[in-house]
Amino acid sequence: MDAMGIVKSDLGISVDGFVAGTDQSLDFPIGKTADGVPAHTVLHRWMFEAEAENQAEADAIVDAGAFIMGRNMFGPDRGEWDVSWTGWWGDDPPYHGPVFVLGHRPRPPLELQGGTTFHFVTDGIESAMRQAGEAAGDCDISIAGGASTVNQFLAAGLIDELRLHIAPLTLGAGERLFDGVAPLNLETVSSRSTSLVTHVVYRIPR
Repeated sequence: MDAMGIVKSDLGISVDGFVAGTDQSLDFPIGKTADGVPAHTVLHRWMFEAEAENQAEADAIVDAGAFIMGRNMFGPDRGEWDVSWTGWWGDDPPYHGPVFVLGHRPRPPLELQGGTTFHFVTDGIESAMRQAGEAAGDCDISIAGGASTVNQFLAAGLIDELRLHIAPLTLGAGERLFDGVAPLNLETVSSRSTSLVTHVVYRIPR
């Protein structure tokens, strides 16, 4: 992309390709494993228990000029907006920039501490990409998740770089990356393993 940075996506993922477990809810933001364990405690364990050795990758996740996410990643409600809900991240989310949330129902922008403002987009991924591009300028755009949203952008050929943080386990069920996406030819940019995760960066030729 000439006028802006790259479009990237960082995802914590199991070896069998799931980025979330089953039965997502308020108590289980990215679902459960087969034995009822909160999926985020196993998929994202490296972020909480081995922060120092994975600091570079953790910092890179929020290093973007604008972010795009699906409604399911923003919150657990699926019908009309619960306007008291301001996201999973408290009053100071980690994004510190504009976040464009895909959905079907309009909602006024939500401005929080630290420079994070959630904008709610009802007219599709192309509109979200256009708005994110205008907001990001020459910085990167991050497709933050979840799996369905990332798959839509992959299927549309709109992601340049896929950064997978692979936990050494299988989930067996849940939301899988690449569902509904045509076969891709990926170029390996880098790979690094630490005690709880393997970080792999792929470039997706346009």
